[in-house]
Amino acid sequence: MNEFIAESAFFGVSISLLAYYIGTKIKKRFKSAVFNPLLITIVLVIATLLALRVDYDSYYSGAKYLSYLLIPATVSLAVPLYQQWQLLKTNALALMLGIISGMLTSLVAVLAFAVILGFDHKDYVTLLPKSITTAIGMGISKELGGYVAITVAAIVITGILGNVIAETLLKFFKITNPIAKGIAIGSASHAMGTAKAMELGEIEGAMSSLSIVVSGILTVVGATVFSYIY
Repeated sequence: MNEFIAESAFFGVSISLLAYYIGTKIKKRFKSAVFNPLLITIVLVIATLLALRVDYDSYYSGAKYLSYLLIPATVSLAVPLYQQWQLLKTNALALMLGIISGMLTSLVAVLAFAVILGFDHKDYVTLLPKSITTAIGMGISKELGGYVAITVAAIVITGILGNVIAETLLKFFKITNPIAKGIAIGSASHAMGTAKAMELGEIEGAMSSLSIVVSGILTVVGATVFSYIY
């Protein structure tokens, strides 16, 4: 089976797209944030690989073509940002302070967990980029000497959690300002969270898109500085 799949350039892509399609249908049917399409996709793909006894390398030989779309998909988030350009200029200072606060909160949280749980340095730097987009986070993790595969897993889990619980947390803390919502979601849970922000509104989506870019750039510097602390 592995040999057949390894020779197929479309198995990985096909199973990934089919799993995501099923995920969107389930989400539409039950209308609950718990049934996140990406989370369902991950579960279905893992179950399929285990059932067919297909190793990850064989699967990824085809699925890698989807990953090539990651960077242009991230860049395309600039469109809603451009549409809210006037709002961005009006609130520039508040936006920057909010994004910086979100970035520092993420790094300090990782540092705190590393100290409490007794992580070694490599484990610690692996988790520092957990709240930024995968395209940037992988590079940071590799540069700092972390486990890149675990970094990717941490980024995905962070994004899914943000997508699932963001709206509930915003209601719990009574955060109603659309700009604050977007900044909070984007700086905490990157592109996956931004998908939820866009569901909440155009302003939320635009501000979340901005947060992805700025927090990603700031985290390159911030993670490097924090890597020397522990």
